[in-house]
This record gives sequence, structure tokens and C-alpha cells, in this order.
Amino acid sequence: MSYCKQEGKDRIIFVTKEDHDTPSNAELIADDPDDPYEEQGLILPNGDINWNCPCLGGMASGPCGSQFKEAFSCFHYSSEEVKGSECIDYFSKMQECMQRYPELYPQEEDKESSSQVESRSGSDSAAPSDNSALISESDSTAATSSDSTAPTDSQIAS
Repeated sequence: MSYCKQEGKDRIIFVTKEDHDTPSNAELIADDPDDPYEEQGLILPNGDINWNCPCLGGMASGPCGSQFKEAFSCFHYSSEEVKGSECIDYFSKMQECMQRYPELYPQEEDKESSSQVESRSGSDSAAPSDNSALISESDSTAATSSDSTAPTDSQIAS
């Protein structure tokens, strides 16, 4: 006699030899759009938005998830001549929400300014300072003038 028992999140099914001997009567539906294990894209076969799509990068969840869903839904279902032109209010609400959480939603300007600061600090340490460039130029000038065949002031005087 087979039976099933639940332990936390796991379900343990005990079967008998007779259960294994009989063929399975499970029916598989190949293209079930509601199958949570089936790989789906951004748009489900019925035209709805797949909010679990990894392509959204988690934008549909989090503190601004509802604003993102409203804005994206408006754009997706938009039938205006300029697609999404009626959704500006939804996108501005989403942007306002995202600005309240800069650690979760970094702005493009923030990324650019931080990369510019990093590149400047990296180039400052790699490039010689103006003083060191002058010192090395004068050192090389002194070295070439003493090695050159042209007479120096002390050689002309003697």
C-alpha cells in the first residue's frame, strides 16, 4: 500500500512493487502556458507579460515593483500612434520611486560620474606629475649636454 507524507517543503511518496509494475497514467501537456517550470520569454503565449522572466532583472519586485509593472503594462498594451505616449505619468512615478532608492537603482549619471572619477584617479597615479616631467627633462638635458661634443663654457675659457 503506497502513501505520502510531508516533511517541511519535501513530499515523500512511498510506493509498493505493484505501483511500480503498473504503467503511469500521468498526462503531460506540452505547451501549458501556466506551467511554472516551463521556460517562457517576456511575453507569454496568451499575450500577457511574464513578470517572472529573468530578462526583467528583478525590476518587477522590490520597492518600486508595482510602479514598474504599471509603467511597463501601460507601454506593452499601448495602442497610441507613438507607443507609450500615454504612459508618461506611470514612468515618472516609477522614476521618482527609483530615485528614493539609489543604492538599489543606480542612475546612469551616477555610473558615468563614478567611472570618470575612477579613471581620473587611475590616470593621475599612472601619469607623471608636471614637476616630475620637468625634472626628468632637465636631467636628460644635462646628461645630453655633458655627453655632447660641443664645448662647454669652461672648455672655451681654458
